[in-house]
Amino acid sequence: MAPRIVFHGQNAGCFFPGFAELAPEGAEIFVLPDALVSESDRQTYLNADVIVGARYDATMPIPEKVSLFHVPGAGYDAIDLTRLPKSAVVCNCFGHEQPIAEYVFAGLLNDRIPMSDADAKLRQGNWAYQAATLSQLHGEIAGKTIGLLGFGHIGKAIARRAKAFEMNVVVANRSPVATSEIVDKSFSLSELHSFLGSADYIVVSVPLTDETTGIIDAEAFSAMRSKAVIFNVGRGRTIDETALYEALRDKRIGGAVIDTWYTYPSPANATPKPGTLPFHELDNLVMTPHMSGWTDGTIRRRQQTIAENIKIRFTGGTCINVVRASE
Repeated sequence: MAPRIVFHGQNAGCFFPGFAELAPEGAEIFVLPDALVSESDRQTYLNADVIVGARYDATMPIPEKVSLFHVPGAGYDAIDLTRLPKSAVVCNCFGHEQPIAEYVFAGLLNDRIPMSDADAKLRQGNWAYQAATLSQLHGEIAGKTIGLLGFGHIGKAIARRAKAFEMNVVVANRSPVATSEIVDKSFSLSELHSFLGSADYIVVSVPLTDETTGIIDAEAFSAMRSKAVIFNVGRGRTIDETALYEALRDKRIGGAVIDTWYTYPSPANATPKPGTLPFHELDNLVMTPHMSGWTDGTIRRRQQTIAENIKIRFTGGTCINVVRASE
């Protein structure tokens, strides 16, 4: 029997266009809003064999018939696994590591090569960065050290690219990471401050867990180099909000590039500032709206993962990227 597939919510709905061509033949596919207000929407949700959704909590009905719950992204901290039926396999998706790595290098290169400023000045006849003058030399990333806090899909993609740019790569991770052609030195999380002090750039890509919430706090910022630049492409709350703001405000570090935040749009407020503190007033911070991994390539790769897992689930195979197995 062909599965009934529900894409639930705005996030999941982005993966619907073009999905029918990848889905099992005869599959019924529905797109539901975030708020399951109507009885029709609730019944469609309850009768789903497959749910693709970025959120599941106590406000939502329990879909007793669901066989596969697929998160359309990597993070599943918004999914209450304890409420989902034990018969359901829960999976997630990756495929975002390529554009996130490119985003990080856009930030790295922007930090060392002031192309926008040079452009703005030259349009006014100011040749400030001209070769053969010493007043405004710009920097290089070759020879600099990049520290990767987390060495999953994203960390590995960044490390490979860092080596192409002739950077040194150090890693801090929960499980041990061996040195290799892309890792020069590895630290345990118990050596976090030593790790932080060893790098010119820090990239945070760990998932949000009890262990990682606020893992970068005021003491961690104190351990960093005075000109270090920190990136957050994982989850906002892995970096303590107040500690980040104060480190930037007081110029304790060189700067930050932040893509994941503390406050997000909601039905009650579609245009919030991304934190409770005035980050927008800081001049040593690049702010982006959780966009680093959001590309057409990511969409397609994740669609393929979801479609493949649906086919596997209904032909008796073992799914990939399993977050929680069925019982």
